[in-house]
Amino acid sequence: MSTFAPFARPLYVMLKPVGARCNLACSYCYYLEKANLYRDNPRHVMSEEMLEKFIEQYINSQTMPQVLFTWHGGETMMRPLSFYKQAVELQQKYAKGRTIDNCIQTNGTLLTPEWCQFLHDNHWLVGVSIDGPQEFHDEYRKDKQRKPSWTKVMQGIKLLNEYQVEWNAMAVVNDYNADYPLEFYHFFKEIGCKYIQFAPIVERIHKHTDGRHLAAACDDDSYGLADFSVSPEQWGKFLCTIFDEWVRNDVGDTYVQIFDSTLANWMGEQPGVCTMAKTCGHAGVMEFNGDVYCCDHFVFPEYKLGNIRKKTLVEMMYSERQQQFGQAKYNSLPTQCKQCDFLFACNGECPKNRFAHTVSGEPGLNYLCRGYHQFFSHVVPYMDYMKHQLMNKQAPVNIMQAIRDGKIEV
Repeated sequence: MSTFAPFARPLYVMLKPVGARCNLACSYCYYLEKANLYRDNPRHVMSEEMLEKFIEQYINSQTMPQVLFTWHGGETMMRPLSFYKQAVELQQKYAKGRTIDNCIQTNGTLLTPEWCQFLHDNHWLVGVSIDGPQEFHDEYRKDKQRKPSWTKVMQGIKLLNEYQVEWNAMAVVNDYNADYPLEFYHFFKEIGCKYIQFAPIVERIHKHTDGRHLAAACDDDSYGLADFSVSPEQWGKFLCTIFDEWVRNDVGDTYVQIFDSTLANWMGEQPGVCTMAKTCGHAGVMEFNGDVYCCDHFVFPEYKLGNIRKKTLVEMMYSERQQQFGQAKYNSLPTQCKQCDFLFACNGECPKNRFAHTVSGEPGLNYLCRGYHQFFSHVVPYMDYMKHQLMNKQAPVNIMQAIRDGKIEV
């Protein structure tokens, strides 16, 4: 019997209102090929009836007074603004006193003044996918005509700022930009971005009969890496270099998700990102047609939980199958991980990246393990200091002065 208490955390399902449809064709995108799963429905558009069904079920399934909706793509803004205005009306209809929050992920190229006015007026948080300076961003993030997209993204960010829309950056770290960590980090500071999520891209190539070319986590571990994947060594150096800059100058001013999550794990608290949590499984994803999958990175037939027309979100997300999926994150760790001094800090990271082998040849090691180990080893004295500050009800920002005063032994 599982010891997991599913209702201890909010039920969370990311919504894909246009499925994998997108106006860009980024070389490393793991979601574009999901369109092949739905060839019988080429429009890939969520109906108004499906939208209402999801909103009603999603709100009524919550055990907490605050409900977070996350709109994701593909490119979310390929659905017209009227669709999201209707969503807000439906949220108000079914809220019954609950607080409703919304965040939407976009590539930023379709933002208009009308969109930004709506986002501002309704207090939506916007996540913008941007891979740093123009040279880095345009290496892989091009449109379907292979034209670069950076200029349009920056125009979108300018509009967000003009309309005072709260936004953060989701930046993919790949084989190209990983070699320029400080240029990468300084760019975000220069454009006034205070919240940054770094996402390492790791994919394997396996051409399937259904048209997919990226391997699933359950596929054989012999498939080769996609050439855009970041290496463990690059990832470790990238994190360490940016951390050194951040911890000396930007604590309390610039928020880097992986640094915040590392400190949370150091404190024994729940990290803000699922990849670094001990278990997963509480965050599913629903496609435009109502199909629900275990996780956004596991949208493969093997991980489909069902459809909202036939099963409720509660039935699927609190099912034994989903609980087992979440528990497997810890249970499937190889011995090397369970004996590692930094298990508490990374918890094996995302299961989708566990296709490497340990020193003893045991499968299931995270491909990025060496990079993470380098990073955690590097930040020990700094994390220890900030943890001590917090435990004594002091501000972690004090670490910057402590470094200047030579009070931290490295």
